[in-house]
Amino acid sequence: MTSGGLELGLSELWQLDPDIVFLNHGSFGASPRAVLDHQTELRAIMESDPVNFIDGQGRELWAEAITRLSGFLNADPNGMAFVANATTGVNTVLSSLDIGIGDEVVVTDTTYQACRNAVDHHSSIKGFSVKVANIPIPLTSKHEAIDAVLSQVGNNTKLALIDTVSSPTGIRMPFEELVEILNGRGVDTLLDAAHGPGLIPLDISRLNAAFVTGNCHKWLCTPKGSAFLHARSDKLHIRPLVISHGATLPERLGPRFRLEFDWTGTVDPTAWMCIPFAIDHLGSLFEGGWDEIISRNHHMALAARSLIIDRVGLQPVCSEEFITSMAAFIIPGSPHHPDPDPLHELLYRAHGIQVPVQGWSNHAARYLRISSHLYNDLDQYRRLSEALIHELG
Repeated sequence: MTSGGLELGLSELWQLDPDIVFLNHGSFGASPRAVLDHQTELRAIMESDPVNFIDGQGRELWAEAITRLSGFLNADPNGMAFVANATTGVNTVLSSLDIGIGDEVVVTDTTYQACRNAVDHHSSIKGFSVKVANIPIPLTSKHEAIDAVLSQVGNNTKLALIDTVSSPTGIRMPFEELVEILNGRGVDTLLDAAHGPGLIPLDISRLNAAFVTGNCHKWLCTPKGSAFLHARSDKLHIRPLVISHGATLPERLGPRFRLEFDWTGTVDPTAWMCIPFAIDHLGSLFEGGWDEIISRNHHMALAARSLIIDRVGLQPVCSEEFITSMAAFIIPGSPHHPDPDPLHELLYRAHGIQVPVQGWSNHAARYLRISSHLYNDLDQYRRLSEALIHELG
């Protein structure tokens, strides 16, 4: 273990292409070799006797993963369920809630587009209205974000979909304050923590949000397709998107929430079963464990952000207090959405740099967003700066 980290050759723990400067951990994550090896071992055990695994050892590994993730997030394991991704978690809640004509759901104009699409879809079916809070960009004060959200909350508001960290802008929302205020007003919060576990400290019990959904395959670096949905103790009546055997199993076998969410049909469960290993594997690299990982990644992102501002002159989307391990900048020009942004293609094809540049139609803007994880170093952001100077002039 070390407090420095770089001398460990941390990049060698991943199997990322050494010819590519990978600055986009935020989109899909990246799993270390050891985590993928562990998944391969679990798959081999499963395929040696699928029935015995699914009915026996697999149940134990599943329960262990629920317990360990709940402990990591200080969440009630009785309300913890596994889903494939945070978008599935959002759809699950929207499908289950009894909201309709006359009710309102609040989102922001930085809500992840897939989740916004889900809200609009269920609005068209159930008849509730969608209210949109416009988050000022550049964002300079948390009160600007809080006031923007609360300005859309009224007597008919039943649910607010709030990000922990906004995907397009990388802005850390003041979600703790918002959940507390909304709880006081009798409004349920669905916290989209797609960028949550392993990126920022999350204490689900203390937050006390009605619902929290988040990805483990991003910043916890578990295999793809491992995410969670947590429901508060008074919200355990929600049901999975897929109704299966658990709907009619006797409750002497367990709570209905557990019976329905733990089995929604045959899938490869090994990505979720790798959660305990991923927590331990990466956490063991530093004396400070995950707190040190989060701090290290955060400070690398701050240093990279300052470097790009100083060398390239790009305008950041927010002040420093909103930075986690991602930071975004405003790129001149009109958005090309839904077509690929030509700057992204240039950076990748001509400079070997994988970094997202995407148009955000809600703001009529283009954003470049950097990520920082243990395998990144400051020289990679220097290379990005040089490429941006070359391409932007």
